[in-house]
This record gives sequence, structure tokens and C-alpha cells, in this order.
Amino acid sequence: MCSGRVDLAFVLRAFLNGMDGVFIGGCRLNECNYVTHGNYRALNMVLLCKRIMEHIGLNPERLSIEFMTSGEGIRFAQLMNMFGKKIKGLGPLGKAEGISENELKSKLEEVRKLIPYIKIVEREKLESRLENEEEYEGYFTREEIESLFREVPSYYIDPEKCQACMICLRKCPAEAVIGGKNLIHVIDQDKCIKCGTCFESCPPRFAAVKKITGEPAPPPIPEEQRTIVRKSKKTSKRTSAA
Repeated sequence: MCSGRVDLAFVLRAFLNGMDGVFIGGCRLNECNYVTHGNYRALNMVLLCKRIMEHIGLNPERLSIEFMTSGEGIRFAQLMNMFGKKIKGLGPLGKAEGISENELKSKLEEVRKLIPYIKIVEREKLESRLENEEEYEGYFTREEIESLFREVPSYYIDPEKCQACMICLRKCPAEAVIGGKNLIHVIDQDKCIKCGTCFESCPPRFAAVKKITGEPAPPPIPEEQRTIVRKSKKTSKRTSAA
């Protein structure tokens, strides 16, 4: 499998499942076997993930990426032995960093939930090619990651503008939009992954979905108030005639 297919979600899942370290091996840079050069993307993902790990209090040395050919079996064995010793020296994940099991799980779950949002914000950097190792250290800065998490948006459907067209409901990849025919839609904030699909898919003539940054989304209107009462054509004509 191309190392470029190793998603940020895979790394977080490994840590959530109790792994103390994650090692990723890829083809040498500029020697891609699939002509996709996905190893550059894997490198960028690792650099980003390391900064995120720092942000939530984990030692970034628990994640490593190395590049080699399929014929370098001895080097691979050496790298794995070195990485295994390093992880053993670091100790159990979370415990060595002074983070409780529940707190660690909560932090990792929060980051995993934000992966679509993180990918959208950092898309350009994730798709770039770093030719020199000197660029690795400062490619993603601590300040950048702090800003990334500080400015996480929320999405809210304005009940005064929603026309229950069900477009955002059908397109939401997380099934976070609740609604139905003639029912004002609401967003389940616990399920929302901040991808912005609802915001982008809402017809401009309605503009019902609002993007909110720096403050929580307003609470949804009560279920009993979500029914839209539409006037029939006959009623409209009678009203006009009167």
C-alpha cells in the first residue's frame, strides 16, 4: 500500500487502541513505485500529526516515518529495533506524559472528530513537496496549530430561513443534520465534524446555514416548533381575492 494512503485517522486510531508508538515506512522520496509520490503527503501528514500530538500533550517522538527501498531489509530491521527501544524508553502512552486514560481518550477523540476540518484548512500544505529536511522542523508551527484549534467553526441552521429542502441533510457525511419534509433542520453538534458541507450545499437563495467562529452555536429550537406550515395555492388565491 502506498504510504500516502496512511491517513491521520489511522494514526489516531492506533493511539486510541492503546499503541504506544506508530512507525510508518515509505518509498524513498522521488522514487515512488506508484508514480503518485504519496510519500510526500505521508511526510506532511506526519509533520502535522507530530505538532498536534504536542498540542494535546503527547510526545511527538512516538510517531516516526522513514523512507527506504524494498531491498533494504537490514536497514528496516535496524530502524524497527531503534524505534522499539525508543518507545520502550518513553513508557506507556499517556501515563508517561502524565495524562489519565480518560483524558487521553477524550483528547484523541476530539482531534479525530476534527480531521475533515483539519484537512480542509491544511490542504495546501499537505499536498506540497518538501525537498529539504531543513524545512521539516518549521513546516507546521506551534502557533499555527494553536490557531487551528482555537478557530474551529460551528455550523448552525437559522430556523427563520430554513425551507426544509433536505439538501444539507442528504449531503452531510456525518449524518449530523436532523430534519425531514416540512421540518426545520437542526445540526447535532456532537456529530458535526466541521467539514462545512452543509454551509456549501445550502442554496444561496435560502442562506440558512451560518458559520460561527469563536463562540458556540445557539441551541436548536425545540422539536415541537420545527414543523413548517406552508400555505396552499388555493389558500393563497382566496387570500388574494379577499
